[in-house]
Amino acid sequence: MSCDLLTLATPGVATLEPYQPGKPVEELQRELGLKDIVKLASNENPLGPGERAMEVLRRPKEIARYPDGNGFKLKARLAKYHGMSADRITLGNGSNEILELITRAIIQPHHEVVFSDHAFAVYPLVTQAVGAKPVVVQAKDWAHDSEAMAAAVTANTRLMFVANPNNPTGTWLKCNELTRLLETVPDHVIVVVDEAYFDYAVLPDYPDCSTWLDIYPNLLVTRTFSKAYGLAALRIGYSLSHPEIADLLNRVRQPFNVNAVALAAAEVSIDDRKHIKKSIQANQDGMNLLTSAFDEMGLPYLPSAGNFVCVDLQRPGREIFNQLLRKGVIVRPVDNYGMPNHIRVTIGIEHENKKFIAALKKVLAS
Repeated sequence: MSCDLLTLATPGVATLEPYQPGKPVEELQRELGLKDIVKLASNENPLGPGERAMEVLRRPKEIARYPDGNGFKLKARLAKYHGMSADRITLGNGSNEILELITRAIIQPHHEVVFSDHAFAVYPLVTQAVGAKPVVVQAKDWAHDSEAMAAAVTANTRLMFVANPNNPTGTWLKCNELTRLLETVPDHVIVVVDEAYFDYAVLPDYPDCSTWLDIYPNLLVTRTFSKAYGLAALRIGYSLSHPEIADLLNRVRQPFNVNAVALAAAEVSIDDRKHIKKSIQANQDGMNLLTSAFDEMGLPYLPSAGNFVCVDLQRPGREIFNQLLRKGVIVRPVDNYGMPNHIRVTIGIEHENKKFIAALKKVLAS
């Protein structure tokens, strides 16, 4: 007996292409037998967690017990940090889960979801999974075109994703651009501003949308501990929103979606501003090193407010990606984002950045 199991899936899932994460170091070791490998593919903090988080991680945990399903202590700490009530906060298994939760909570198959071209791959994934219509707005100079995104809204639109800064381009919307967008979008559209790289965006014209929730009740802001806080492996993020939106998210959120270790590490990380400052400085130093090297090689790149930079190799990026792998350097090809000649490079620590630069020069010269 045999059956086509794919036919059992919903239409959106049946045609879905799974998300492809960055290539793991262990996989490259198995494939090529290399030992000295640098991974600059997944926008992780090369410094890792701060000392406060490490102290928590060293303590033995009661792993036979379920974690606090409501995350009371972490939500209380976040509420104090953001200066708002805890009923505005939803915890997620990474901020990615929040993106899925809001889609599941409000989107039906006849609805539309608006997002930009070259935006984070999860937006089309969660949209297609629920069978809704993705409305992909053409980018402007590789960045979100906020006016075009506002114009794309219809009576069927229920959700808009805005990555700020955007991954993989690193581009960002300025305060005036984002406020105009939020003022234009009607109340029946939830606007999700994805601020995963918020801590790295130390720019005078970069907005902190967490302070706008009282002005725009249809605004939802996502943050993560995976980037600047260095807790990517623990998978913990959160959202800030109107309490009624948070209530909807909690109706579809799975019980115990955040584990006890992640809750404890995130709680102490919030106050570790010394580590955040150190991480930002390391990122700025690395960004200067990489962009100076690109200037020297005559390679155009996109100005980035994140902890990565997208560089135009002026030839197929996946070919260069494969050649860099053989030299023990893992970066991220972004042809699946409609950027066939670019690669995205995470900012590493100094020796990692220098290894990448040396390898890229050799590959381009060959």
